[in-house]
Amino acid sequence: MAKRSQLPLTALRAFEAFARLGKMSLAADELCVTHGAVSRQVRSLEALCGVKLTQGPRNALKLTDAGERLARSLGRTFDELEESFRQVRAAADRELHVSCVGTLAMKWLIPRLSGFHARHPELSIRVTEAYGPVDFTREPFDAAIRLAETVSGEGLTATAFLDNFHGPIVAPQLAEGGLDLAHTPRLYTRSHRQAWDEWSAHSGVPVPAEPESREYEHMFYLQEAAVAGLGVGISPWIYVANDIAAGRLAAPFGFTRTPARFHLVLPGSPPKRGLKAFREWLIEEAATAPAPPVLDLAEA
Repeated sequence: MAKRSQLPLTALRAFEAFARLGKMSLAADELCVTHGAVSRQVRSLEALCGVKLTQGPRNALKLTDAGERLARSLGRTFDELEESFRQVRAAADRELHVSCVGTLAMKWLIPRLSGFHARHPELSIRVTEAYGPVDFTREPFDAAIRLAETVSGEGLTATAFLDNFHGPIVAPQLAEGGLDLAHTPRLYTRSHRQAWDEWSAHSGVPVPAEPESREYEHMFYLQEAAVAGLGVGISPWIYVANDIAAGRLAAPFGFTRTPARFHLVLPGSPPKRGLKAFREWLIEEAATAPAPPVLDLAEA
């Protein structure tokens, strides 16, 4: 591909504005520069072209024939550029890029997105798995969903939309007659090995020494391991509500509320159009989430 010559874009923009508006002062106002700056750019363009583009007294400049030809060409070109820019920006406004903790995206958010699209067909939601602290200055996201007690960060706005409950999950056959925590393999995720200690602290149920432990990379691996009868693990309720309703998993101790909640996090700068609708929809969907079976301390 041939190398494109380096066009004097600033000078061309200044000349196009003057040609279209008819006065240096009007062009200067549109470009937010001084009258002298526009005049210097036009003179520099004439020097580069090797031809006069304007003629007449300084307070009543007119275009020469060469200036008229260049002005018509620049007008068409800038009109096309402006329209292309509007189209690209409109497409970007229609797509909302949301980073979300992976299991919530798989088990709760994505299965419900058809309802959002039916209500807002002009918007598209793109979901990317992410877990770390939210930093919109370094990551190309428009919004983020995180599970946390609080969300902090300069300029961030966080809306808690869904409570979190957690508890032991296990294959139904292992829970028949009561789950024996002292003799059932304990399941963990690599990044959250403290899950059992947290559940014990929140529920008040003592956890005996584990007979055997098995570790998995992700929460959804742990859940499938539990379904397969490989042991008992701790999971948030919202991740397994459908599996428990379908009989794939059992929750013999019910679920206990945690201090953490799911938050929608938005940047401090004016958010994209559509994020308000997405936030309102999230809150509505969370309100319809089924209540978890609660821990019965008498049985525990």
